[in-house]
Amino acid sequence: MLRLLGLGLLASAFFSSTYVLNEQMSAQGGHWFWSASLRYLFVLLLLSVMLLVQGGPALLRGLWQEFRRHAPFWVLAGSLGFGAFYALLCFSSAYASAWVVAATFQFTVVASLIVLAAFGQPFSRGVIFSALLVFAGVCLTNLGQPHGASGQTLGESLLYGALPALLAAFCYPAGNQLVWQAARPGPAAGTPGARSWAARVPYIRTPLLKNTFGRIWLMTLGSMPLWGVLGLLHPVLPQGGQVVRVSTALVALLSGVIATGLFLYARDEARTPGEIATVDATQASEVIFALLGGVLLLGSPLPGPLAWAGLVTILVGLVLFTRAGR
Repeated sequence: MLRLLGLGLLASAFFSSTYVLNEQMSAQGGHWFWSASLRYLFVLLLLSVMLLVQGGPALLRGLWQEFRRHAPFWVLAGSLGFGAFYALLCFSSAYASAWVVAATFQFTVVASLIVLAAFGQPFSRGVIFSALLVFAGVCLTNLGQPHGASGQTLGESLLYGALPALLAAFCYPAGNQLVWQAARPGPAAGTPGARSWAARVPYIRTPLLKNTFGRIWLMTLGSMPLWGVLGLLHPVLPQGGQVVRVSTALVALLSGVIATGLFLYARDEARTPGEIATVDATQASEVIFALLGGVLLLGSPLPGPLAWAGLVTILVGLVLFTRAGR
């Protein structure tokens, strides 16, 4: 359990770069759609090179054939877990500070439990209590920090910044849980609820799913139709050097490849619903890393006493998760 917790926390440290760099890119100009879609284009290119080095053309051909066999599934999982999730976060970054986006997205701790319950996955009351404690800490840190990007009112920040991040909090665990379920033969729990939902997920019998970067490649490719649709809805050309901006490539590498690889590896190593929820809960630490990054790189103000109390509550909740998930 401690190993899974450590991997999740390390992934969160890399994930937090998303919030800081997205706010920085938003301040520099350019449409949020390009910040989001170009990240996954960079991710697809980087992963393709890595997989070619790892297994040669045969590995990429195998992954492509797997994508074609279950294309509707990969489009659904990729569009939810990668496409909608990140599009909503980038949209939020145009209307709220990195802190507000990071803090609101941590509702994913609770959203993950709702997703697991929808798939009929059981977990203990201790896990529920720990998740609520973490979320309470997130609320405290959120209230203890100044809201709103420059020129935005509190209402605009919450409506256009917090609400999309709240929706993203559901999309990310939903997409990842679909892939976790597909790699296992049938529902994990023999309850009627599990059968009605999980039985609809195809059991993908291939060793390729054991390759973490291969799974990310499949989900990234599955998100491409969504980016195409959003591109048609937002026919805005990239501004300035947005296409070649170093920040976009950094987000792709740090968050899209390294962080996602660590997180999905830890999630795949989880054997019980409690362990899955524990790995998902480590994302709450992104608030701490985003705070540090904002203070050091963007000149954000230090948190007040209420925010510090929230950070301590988050850490206590994570410790309780390690015990409840065993």
